[in-house]
Amino acid sequence: MTTDYLLHKEVEHVLAALMPQNRLIIRVILRTGMRISDVLELRTDQIKRTGWYTERKTGKRRRYGLDELLIAEILEQAGPVWAFPGRRSGTHKTRQAVWHDVKRAAAAFRLSANVGTHSFRKAYAVGLMERYGDIERVRRNLNHGNTAITAIYAMSDILLQRKLEAKERRRKA
Repeated sequence: MTTDYLLHKEVEHVLAALMPQNRLIIRVILRTGMRISDVLELRTDQIKRTGWYTERKTGKRRRYGLDELLIAEILEQAGPVWAFPGRRSGTHKTRQAVWHDVKRAAAAFRLSANVGTHSFRKAYAVGLMERYGDIERVRRNLNHGNTAITAIYAMSDILLQRKLEAKERRRKA
């Protein structure tokens, strides 16, 4: 099942309810559009203003950028090897651990959306579309091979609005 797009206020609610390290991880996704597995595999020595990584899912190279505040917060909690260390020594945090916390946070606010870590990548795409108005630019930024997939991400806010309007029409009927 695919994850849903979250409205800005819903993103803020979920962020507020997350454990601190998980909140930081999600903020990296919101800033960079990276997938959760790629964020978790960042090494401490990769945490800088800009850099390159290879996407785990696609094998494609992708550039990322972090702001100074985010860098400082990541380095403050980073381990000697992994930017987001896990419970066991020498490992990074698992995506399942972050996913469970995101689900818990969404449930705390009784969000009806299917919220997952990928919901924040969709929020990133919507932000890019609002900023640039160029689907091709969003596609390149997300490293998608297909513009149709990018359109689903970048127009998630419009699709959600239509879904909510249809639900309201059915309720009134």
